[in-house]
Amino acid sequence: MSAKSSYRGRLAPTPSGSLHIGHALTFARAWERARQAGGALVLRVEDLDAPRCRPEFVSGIIEDLRWLGIDWDEGPDCGGPFAPYEQSRRLPLYLDAWRRLNAAGHIYPSAHSRRDVERALSAPHEGEEGPVFPAQLRPESFERVEEPGAVNWRIRLPYGRVVRFRDALAGDCEFVAGRDFGDFLVWRKDGWPSYELAVVADDAAMGVSEVVRGADLLLSTARQILLYEALGWAPPLFCHCPLVRDAQGRRLAKRAAGLSIAELRARGLSAGELLAMATQWHG
Repeated sequence: MSAKSSYRGRLAPTPSGSLHIGHALTFARAWERARQAGGALVLRVEDLDAPRCRPEFVSGIIEDLRWLGIDWDEGPDCGGPFAPYEQSRRLPLYLDAWRRLNAAGHIYPSAHSRRDVERALSAPHEGEEGPVFPAQLRPESFERVEEPGAVNWRIRLPYGRVVRFRDALAGDCEFVAGRDFGDFLVWRKDGWPSYELAVVADDAAMGVSEVVRGADLLLSTARQILLYEALGWAPPLFCHCPLVRDAQGRRLAKRAAGLSIAELRARGLSAGELLAMATQWHG
């Protein structure tokens, strides 16, 4: 790695199942961009969804990535200056972000709704977006507190605000707060942050300079840019990779039969053959 390079990328798998060929292509792209830039690559385990995340999936993910020829400079298996590299062990960092948002008046307690809380456990993928949260459900006033407590918290977005960013692969992107997405959860009443807040806090703390992930998270990027703004932090650059889809054009899920990296390895495919298959299916 060049000592002069300031590039820092990351791999951020969720250990709720086995990686499939779509993950392989995206993570290979993240690895390639980091190495071509002479920069560092971080492996971060996004295991906030405790009921679905298991240790055996973490070990399986590491094994699959290494088999693909992907290596990293920091992570739960090798340590680094920003340890721990498991989100379930980084709660103090997320509480600090909540306090920062609370002190600036950017967030408010909200009882709506259980389904929103379930969605907030993980990345909001393509086709999983719910209705825009209506501004009239924002509380006019509420008791100021110093800790989140057993309450859900949302960010108060500037509805009508146009969020624009240039993506390395998707090009110019534009979303409107209040039209394309509404006030989203940043904190859950079970005492944990939402995906959006955790990702922003982690990427900022770890000095990530470019986020490489699937194109199903383009809308999520607009949310996160507004979170960066509210927290007073500069957002990274973004690179959203085309999705690998099945024969019906659907985004692959971790439950996709026969398309996990482990299953394809067991069938005798090489890493190169697996990536070539994924490349043919993306778009």
